[in-house]
Formats: sequence, structure tokens, C-alpha cells
Amino acid sequence: MSQHTLTALRPVAALALLGLLAACSPKQPDAATGSASTGPNDPATAAQAVAADTPPKPAVAASVQAMSADDLRAAANTALSQNRIYAPGGDNAMEYYLALRDKQPDDPATTSALTDLMPYTVIAAEQSISRKDFEEAKRLQALITKADPKAPALPRLSQAITSGEKLVAQQTTDEASKAKAAADAKTKETQRVAEQAAQQKQAADALAAQQRAEAARAESARAAAADTPPAPRPAAAVERPAPVAEAPAPRPAAPAAASSGERRLLSAPPPRYPMDALRANTSGQVVVEITIGGDGDVTNARVVEANPPRLFDRAALTAVKRWKFEPTGGISTTRRTIAFNPG
Repeated sequence: MSQHTLTALRPVAALALLGLLAACSPKQPDAATGSASTGPNDPATAAQAVAADTPPKPAVAASVQAMSADDLRAAANTALSQNRIYAPGGDNAMEYYLALRDKQPDDPATTSALTDLMPYTVIAAEQSISRKDFEEAKRLQALITKADPKAPALPRLSQAITSGEKLVAQQTTDEASKAKAAADAKTKETQRVAEQAAQQKQAADALAAQQRAEAARAESARAAAADTPPAPRPAAAVERPAPVAEAPAPRPAAPAAASSGERRLLSAPPPRYPMDALRANTSGQVVVEITIGGDGDVTNARVVEANPPRLFDRAALTAVKRWKFEPTGGISTTRRTIAFNPG
């Protein structure tokens, strides 16, 4: 991202940041209806104590701090061209510029770049909090703090992270209590069913013994009356199961036809994410039909399908027109899908 682009983005970023501050300003708790304080044995309190004893990670990775000023400037430009503004950790434009500012504190271009990138980082921190990804939110908060310790968004982010972690800890405690209660109830029900089954088996065994005794007495009485031993019972015939016809083996599926090859893509600079979509955390994709000249340059491009419609069309077309394919001397047409994901 050039200095001219950063300067042009600054008013838009400032307005976005002001809107976020107005919509998400921290609310003071009501003294009359405030939440009850937690005891020392509360799991949420214990988790907070462990987090407080853990030293915070540095905002800029040590590997980034060890780079030279020239390497940091080149890495920052590369990260911007690939839309790595604030992530992943240890390989993003914010960390490179922060390390470069430590080495060259009077460089106005570095200061301007950090000012322009700050609103994107604030939005990303808000989105991480909404996803309950508090570790990522804390990492982004550390970047914001190092860039500007007096940034207006910091108190709001700190309160949102703390409140979110307390809520998740309380939910975890409640879920554990519910799971334990459900397990205890299941154990009691299993014991009840087992005791009931044992009682029924005992009663059935007693009834069967009584019936066998009565049958033996009746048989003895009949034998005594006839003065002959009872005739032996014929053995029950063993029923043999009918043979089961073996199902025919399935025929192997016909092999799929091989797809035809396409021209090899040599260079594909990624599209720039539209600010409206980034702020709204909107993802999508665009199917573009590309006409490629004999020298490998894209001579024409049009949108075939877009979801959502028109939101990413311009960014996709601008990106593909800078693509470079393998030169073959002939003109060809292909279709490519470009995905947009704010994460």
C-alpha cells in the first residue's frame, strides 16, 4: 500500500472509528442492580486470578524486532499487498510498522501508516470479541496499545474483553453444574432400573420354581394312577434355517473422465477487501470469466456470478486484470472463483 493510498484511506478510517466509538461506548453498571460479587472459590474468579498472574505477551514478536529497518519496511509493504494488516501474529503490517517505529521514531511515513491501519485493527478486535476469541482480541489490543497508548477505543475494548471472559467463565461453570446434575440423575435412574429388574427377576424365578414343582407333583400323580412310568417326551425337532441367497457383487463404477488442462497462472495479486464488507464482517465469492491474450496478460474480464451481488465485483475485476498467465501465443478464456473472507 503506497503512501498516497494510506493518506486517502485516513478520512474513511477515522469516520469508521468514530462510528464504532459512538455505537459501542462502555455503559456504567447500575449501582442498584449490579451483579453480585464472586467469592474466592468461584471458577470465574479463579480463572481471572490465573490470567492476572500470567505476564502479557509482547505486542511485537521478537523475530520481528530483530529485523533491520530495510527488511521491516519491505516486509510491511508485502504484508499490505497481501491484506495481512493485523494477522497472523508475527507476520502482519502492524507489527512490522511498530518495530520500524522503534528503530526510526521520527519517520513520518511509518507514523502515518500506523494511523491509517489503526481502525482496521480496532474493527478486528471487536469482531474477535463477538466471536469470543479473547486471546486474539488481547493480541490485537496489545497492538493498539503499542501504537497509541491513549487510543479512545482501548477502555471499551478492555471492558468488553473482561466482561466477555467473565460471562464465558460463568457459562462454563453453569454448564458443568448442569452436566453434573444430569449425570447424577442418570446414575440414580440406572440404579432404580437395575433394582426394579432384580426384583422382577427374583419374582419370576420364584414363580417358575413353583410352576415346576406343581408340574412334577401332577406328573407323579398321573404315573401312580396308571402304575406305569410316564412316557419319555420326544425330542423337539431342530429347525434349520433356510439358505440365504448371496447378493451379487456390485459392479465397479466407471472411471471419471480426466479434465482438460488450463493455462498456468504465474502471478495472482490478491484483491483488496472492500471497507464496507470488512466492517460488516461479510464474506462472499465472485465467479469471473477471463480472456487471456497470447502474452499471458488478461485482456478482458467480466463477472459471471457473485454472492452477494455487486458487493465484491469491482475488487474482483480489479484484481484479475493484474493477473499474469503462462504465455502460449494464443487467446483463451477461463473462469475463476475469487473468495472473500474477512477472517
